[in-house]
Amino acid sequence: MQESKTYHLPILIEQDEDGIFIVSCPSFKSCHSFGKTIDEAMSNIREVIEICIEEEKEQFGELNRFIGFREIEIAA
Repeated sequence: MQESKTYHLPILIEQDEDGIFIVSCPSFKSCHSFGKTIDEAMSNIREVIEICIEEEKEQFGELNRFIGFREIEIAA
């Protein structure tokens, strides 16, 4: 039996103009979901992340290590 591993992954949460919460996990390419509430969006992204983890392991063997976020200010 394969041992289970726990991952601590970053999640970005945004809200669009219609009030829908959009969530993304930057540890994976194209790992996005949404929901009418933050709780719904987080539940949905969990499912997507589980799929991404399996695909990433098959393709690369291990996940990239999360370092952190930075914010940049740009005058426009």
